[in-house]
Amino acid sequence: MVSNLVKTLFGSSNDRHVAKLMRTVNVINDLEPQMQAMSDEELQAQTEKFRARLDNGENLDDLLPEAFATVREASVRTLGMRHFDVQMVGGMALHRGEIAEMRTGEGKTLVATLACYLNALPGKGVHVVTVNDYLAARDAEWMGEIYKFLGLQVGVVVPNIPEQDRRAAYQADITYATNNELGFDYLRDNMKMSRRQMVQRPFNFAVVDEVDSILIDEARTPLIISGPTEDKSELYISVDKLVRELGEEDYEKDEKQRSVVLTEEGTEKVERLLEEAGLIEGTNLYDVENTQVVHHVNQALKANVLFKRDTDYIVKDDKVVIIDEFTGRMMDGRRWSDGLHQAVEAKEGVDIKPENQTLASITFQNYFRMYPKLSGMTGTALTEAPEFFDIYKMHVTSIPTNKPVGRVDEDDVFYKTIQDKFAAIATEIREKQELGQPVLVGTVSIEKSEMLSEYLQKEGIEHSVLNARFHETEAHIVAQAGRIGAVTVSTNMAGRGTDIQLGGNVDFRIEDELKDMPEGLERDKAIEKIKAEVEEERQRVRDVGGLYVLGTERHESRRIDNQLRGRSGRQGDPGLSKFYLSLDDDLLRIFGPQTAFARLMNKNLEDGEAITHPWLSKAIETAQKKVEARNYDIRKQVVEYDDVMNDQRKVIYAQREEVMDADQVSDVVEDMRHDTAAGLVIHYCPPGSFPEQWDLAGLKEGIADIFELDMPIEAWAEEEEVEQELWIDRIDDAAKQKMDAKIEGLDEERWKQIEKQVLLQSIDSNWKEHLSTLDALRQSIGLRSYAQRKPIDEYKQEAFMLFERLLVTIREEVTKALTRLQIQIEQPAAPPPGTLPDFITSHFDPLSGDDNSADIDAETGTIRSSLPPRQSPRPGAPQAVLDAAPEGEFTAPGNRNAPCPCGSGRKYKHCHGALA
Repeated sequence: MVSNLVKTLFGSSNDRHVAKLMRTVNVINDLEPQMQAMSDEELQAQTEKFRARLDNGENLDDLLPEAFATVREASVRTLGMRHFDVQMVGGMALHRGEIAEMRTGEGKTLVATLACYLNALPGKGVHVVTVNDYLAARDAEWMGEIYKFLGLQVGVVVPNIPEQDRRAAYQADITYATNNELGFDYLRDNMKMSRRQMVQRPFNFAVVDEVDSILIDEARTPLIISGPTEDKSELYISVDKLVRELGEEDYEKDEKQRSVVLTEEGTEKVERLLEEAGLIEGTNLYDVENTQVVHHVNQALKANVLFKRDTDYIVKDDKVVIIDEFTGRMMDGRRWSDGLHQAVEAKEGVDIKPENQTLASITFQNYFRMYPKLSGMTGTALTEAPEFFDIYKMHVTSIPTNKPVGRVDEDDVFYKTIQDKFAAIATEIREKQELGQPVLVGTVSIEKSEMLSEYLQKEGIEHSVLNARFHETEAHIVAQAGRIGAVTVSTNMAGRGTDIQLGGNVDFRIEDELKDMPEGLERDKAIEKIKAEVEEERQRVRDVGGLYVLGTERHESRRIDNQLRGRSGRQGDPGLSKFYLSLDDDLLRIFGPQTAFARLMNKNLEDGEAITHPWLSKAIETAQKKVEARNYDIRKQVVEYDDVMNDQRKVIYAQREEVMDADQVSDVVEDMRHDTAAGLVIHYCPPGSFPEQWDLAGLKEGIADIFELDMPIEAWAEEEEVEQELWIDRIDDAAKQKMDAKIEGLDEERWKQIEKQVLLQSIDSNWKEHLSTLDALRQSIGLRSYAQRKPIDEYKQEAFMLFERLLVTIREEVTKALTRLQIQIEQPAAPPPGTLPDFITSHFDPLSGDDNSADIDAETGTIRSSLPPRQSPRPGAPQAVLDAAPEGEFTAPGNRNAPCPCGSGRKYKHCHGALA
């Protein structure tokens, strides 16, 4: 009560914060006449003046009022759009590293130009992060008019652009890109073999559009770069056939946790079936030898029981395509992890693609936390404000609307069954359509949208269905969803990035209706006619109540529901929103409160009867909060585990950069050789032990294996004073003499490059194996909880020991490879074709297997090319050829099938891009 009184008297903390920022807006407004009086040339000269002032010691905060006023005037002259005062407040929030929560239609895209321009002045680069490639390209071109007018360079990073274009885009003052492209480029850069091949530069400032979608929803799934492993298609098909013979009594499923496990009877049945098929060794399914088969059985069970066609995925062009649970879009190229996607492919009888091995990975949390300053904007962030601060240390500032919100949000309506609910919805839509009021219907899955579409067809209601099957035309459908009598059925928030304008969208109508009409007087008249029609229609729609948003089901997250509501009532327009629910809805069935009201509704509610009460809506909100808390725990767990790997990743990537930047790494190699010799002596002859306890034969064998030296260990042991340090120096000296003799006469620069390449290759190959080991550890570590041990603490401890072992392995492998390396001056023979598959980038959740994205070109179905590192030479190989080109001699092509720039005439992947 006291807190409410304080808010009434003094306003909330957000209100006070906004009021403080508004004082700066007044200063900016006072500068507007001065900016308007400037010529184009004078306004454009502001950029160099600002940069000169920065060089003279002023900071960005000092420049903010003038810089924002400059951008506002530039926007008026280039786009004909003047920033509202509240947009200025949003721009200041972004500059301060905060999240600006702004309702749909308030112009977030334009708001970003203020903070981006100001933070681009120091020349360190600004990244604008979007949710898809379409928005990245659109916004870069659209807002780029302002930046280019003011003398800034604008770049855009989208899939399948050449490497040199990608590098140039990152060198621009302002770069538009998706979160996936940014993260994958970071991982790929840290797999390159030289600094000149890297495309990104040090992080500076990022503005994340739809920040809740990117930093919350998609943050449940780390980014992964992987390479294909052996084909196991037959095993997947065989196991899938066996799993189909199981009945519901053979397993227990938990939809809430999204898990399914075999019962005791089910296990016995599977063992018998696998034994008959000859797929297991012995008769016990859980013998160590059958670990892989158990894994395949579990994934096939999950694919058949938990994953539903047209809800979790669809089958298109003989491929299983995942449906994004948050947007309802088809995610072409995305693949579930850990063999789950292959299990679903076997279930649907489509072509099974091989599993992949992790080569590099990072979570969005740890990627975006590398930016010294991070900000974001979205229409819905306050419900997740604690998570934004806990994970990213970002505060949420709610920006007032430019005009008062005119939308009416009605209480939820409850029905007993889905059939009753859909029948009522169809009746409601028909009534609204007859009035001429446009209706946007939100569903949670393709299955539900198509089921509703059938009801609407029976009622004779003309409508458009917008879901993952037709995402190519979604922007055009959404743009006209505000026209008289329009009915648009949309899966979740498909169509983000395009406003629904009452009466229709002028630009899209011109594009759709006049695309074949040539420029001229006739076209100009047609455009004016369209504008007049849209304006007239807009007023008619306003008169009947504006856009009606009808939700057919509550989403797991309140934020997604708010996004749907936010499509109506933009810029002061009238609007209406209402949700229709039933006791059969997944949210109520799985997470809903098992209370008396649910039993009462089941008992007393007649077929077709509806009930509305604020208490029921409150119960739904309680269920949503439960799910949000559970999802936060999942994301938090992902971060906790990745934080352990992130510390190790930083060490490895820093070492790689040091190696790439160094003129020569001979000192490092010599230290590794000495430490390897010391490690052998200490291992076989532990300090403090008696000489008779030493393993002299093992030491002699170890020296022969790594250094290819036959050292008189037995004679050393018979010396009067045995000094282990002396033994180490003798081994090290002998190895050095052998190496010096080997490289005598070899060009010094070339040898430096060989050492660098061997070192980088060893780091990369062993880091890849280390990631696989950590993945296996993370999947099994949960069992430690049965021993009353905290899994994350156990993981940290074991991961640290594994990392120490990794560093020792790299040291030994580099020493062994250089010792055994045979130098070949002439041009090496090309390796056999087909030995180097292109890398695949993917985005999945290792804890829940929820989501996964690979950078496969959706149009061509081909895997995007990327520049992989060479793998280290196989230890012990009789001959390994390293053809080290001096730095700066050529730039690796973006496509690995392109001719090698060295002039050999072979493809790059068979020449300088080949594996040793």
